[in-house]
Amino acid sequence: MIVAGGSPQPSFLLGSLKADCVTKPFLQRCQDLVRVIEDFPAKELHAIFPWLIETVFGSLDGSILGWNLRGLHERINPLEFHTALEFLDPSGAMMKLVYKLQAEEYKYDFPVSFLPSPVRASIQERVLPECPLYHNKIQFPASGGISFNLALNSFEYFMFHFAFCLLKQRSFPQGHYFSTADSAYYILVDKYLKWFLPAEGNVPPPHSPNTGGTVPLPAPRSPSISFASYGSHPSLLKRHISHQHLVNADPAAQEIWRTETLLQVFVEIWLHHYSLEMYQKMQSPNAKLEALHNRLSVSSATHVYPALPGSLHSYQELFQPTEEHVLVVRLLVKHLHTFSNSLRPEQVSPSTHSHTASPLEELKRVVVPRFIQQKLYIFLQHCFGHWPLDASFRAVLEMWLSYVQPWRYVLERSSPVSGEMQNRNVPEKWSTFVQENLLFYTKLFLRFLNRALRSDLVNPKNALMVFRAAKVFSQQNLPEMIQNGEQLFLKPEHVIPHRQHRLLLTPNLGGSFLSSWQPPITDTSLKVKSHVFSLEGQDCHYMQMFGTEARNLVLRLAQMISQAKQTAKSISNHSPDSSANQSFLSWFGLGSPDFNGSYNGGDLDEAGYDTIRKTDEHLEKALDYICQIFRLNPTQLGQLTANCDSSQDENGKNKLPDCIQSEDGLVLTSLGRYQIINGLRKFEVEYRGDPELQPIRSYENAMLVRYLFRLSSVLNERFAESMGTLCAREDFLGKVCRCHLTSCSRKGKKSPITSICPSEPTTPRIRLRFLASYRTLTLLFMFYILGPLLSLGPLSCTFLLLIGCMFYATVQTLLSEERKPHND
Repeated sequence: MIVAGGSPQPSFLLGSLKADCVTKPFLQRCQDLVRVIEDFPAKELHAIFPWLIETVFGSLDGSILGWNLRGLHERINPLEFHTALEFLDPSGAMMKLVYKLQAEEYKYDFPVSFLPSPVRASIQERVLPECPLYHNKIQFPASGGISFNLALNSFEYFMFHFAFCLLKQRSFPQGHYFSTADSAYYILVDKYLKWFLPAEGNVPPPHSPNTGGTVPLPAPRSPSISFASYGSHPSLLKRHISHQHLVNADPAAQEIWRTETLLQVFVEIWLHHYSLEMYQKMQSPNAKLEALHNRLSVSSATHVYPALPGSLHSYQELFQPTEEHVLVVRLLVKHLHTFSNSLRPEQVSPSTHSHTASPLEELKRVVVPRFIQQKLYIFLQHCFGHWPLDASFRAVLEMWLSYVQPWRYVLERSSPVSGEMQNRNVPEKWSTFVQENLLFYTKLFLRFLNRALRSDLVNPKNALMVFRAAKVFSQQNLPEMIQNGEQLFLKPEHVIPHRQHRLLLTPNLGGSFLSSWQPPITDTSLKVKSHVFSLEGQDCHYMQMFGTEARNLVLRLAQMISQAKQTAKSISNHSPDSSANQSFLSWFGLGSPDFNGSYNGGDLDEAGYDTIRKTDEHLEKALDYICQIFRLNPTQLGQLTANCDSSQDENGKNKLPDCIQSEDGLVLTSLGRYQIINGLRKFEVEYRGDPELQPIRSYENAMLVRYLFRLSSVLNERFAESMGTLCAREDFLGKVCRCHLTSCSRKGKKSPITSICPSEPTTPRIRLRFLASYRTLTLLFMFYILGPLLSLGPLSCTFLLLIGCMFYATVQTLLSEERKPHND
């Protein structure tokens, strides 16, 4: 155990703690760390802080795993789980260490190379990012070097590492898998959000363990501070916008600086991963000219830095978020809605709010549009465009639906709103939010619509996602709010200045978002246009959600839902419950085999046929919701359903894919291609040659097939004349011979190439290939095994088998004679 009385050198304290990591169990190590944090002064703790951060969260390059908070679950190791949560709690020992070091204004380097790619590329191009989080923190490399660092205080350093932990490769204990929501990391994110963004009350002040008072906040720095503080090359870093102060000029905003810092870190690390093109489009109007000027300034400087591998020119990385990443972002979105909705009613309106409102109340009013709206929109755009077409998209879908439903996260004290929401009625007061976030409702819905059109809606999880989206957008008043927002956007207006488009998005590069908050746009139409143009650019092509083009997509989706319902019903008919309807003789293989049969549900979800029945319910309700959203004509919907019903034959099996007749024959439509890709329909590929010469099947014995073919050929050659004479007779024996020696053993099916069934062979032939089937061999083996149990010898069994075959042949002949008049 380490005591503080001797005031050991920092290197000795660090060495002792490293040795304890090898020799002591986890619980004892945490207890020792708590005592060290309480007993030692900040000077000694300053030396161990970077090591402790790396020990807890792992190294940035992933070489050190750390405590593996994302893989730490209560069910696997409850002792370490609760110990880690207690140590990292917002009021725990780790935060006490953070506040103690912050009081002494120690700085720690965070490599720029581990920042999100667009930010890293911008800094390495000597272009200052617009987020205030990076201002006055960038450290230039030494002469000749290429590595940049951020000089962070202890709180910022802790939050950067905590947020970056989510981007590392996750490590699961071998043989275990648990929900993301049960991990220690997810729970800590929730704790930090509730602590630093409280829906009720204020952010608890940090307490200094030395004096018993609060930790002093960073003092506001002068706006006239020179760029020279960044390093020895003050001319290399240029600004985009004319407002040059880099600091928190508003003292009131200092009261919530921890809240702002936490939000900025989470949003930057988790969401700022869009492509270079999007990143450049979101810069200020003069960004390209400024960037060109910066490069000219760098090239004309006395010392020229070499080209950097991570520059804007060579930036080609594409960030792929994981499902866990999306779930944590959804937690952030939900909490921000709860935090924003806790604003007192008199503070909601920006034009009537009190000038004495606290900074926390001001933050609640602007937190969604100022902190998360822009980056979350691009993040969702990326996910909608790059996420695989599988069930894991459910995480992205729920994150999107959480953002577009802020009314779900209103505190329980608002009982009238809660009552309205129970009736699925969106209150009128949320129309402003819908208008200011119009693209989240319209463009992203159309992106989801396009994904749904490329998905297999028979899959239960895909059907559930369509049902969820349709249910949310069909809430009363919501379609009208969205349509009203589109009308405001399309309303003719005067040309909007470029700068006005950015009022809702970015601050004027002050140190605090609140200190740079500009007067809101009062004109509703201008506000909607500002939102759309600021996210998509003035040259964007806006596709109306309720326009003709989108309506055609909706009709296609409705048709595909109807087809998927029919397919689900067809698969359900193959369930074990319907086996009673099958022929008893078919179990023995005496029915006519269907080698080219339709899909039999072999690739169903592991939940089985009960889930298919549930899928039919989801599709039915989704279709109803879509009709409510877009006010589909019942006549149109009935026609779509009728078309789908007519695509089923009397046996409930699918017909050919959707085609159109052209000069070159049948051509697949886009609907037909969708049907083939998703296995809803298919062309029946049949063998139309000699049945005896068709390829050997997997259920046949290859050696027997070849041997029986040679035997059949010898018999047919030797007895051809005799078989022809028998088949020419007009009595019952002739009918039996014609039925089994000249009729095709399978029914020909129509194809898109020809509607003519294969002609029946006229030459009598003996076919013995059926004896090579493993099923036939198994039945024969069982028959001869059961014979001795009934006191029947081999000859008696053979005699009974011949009698049975003759009886079967007689019955088949009689049945074929009865059906013959109907086929004429």
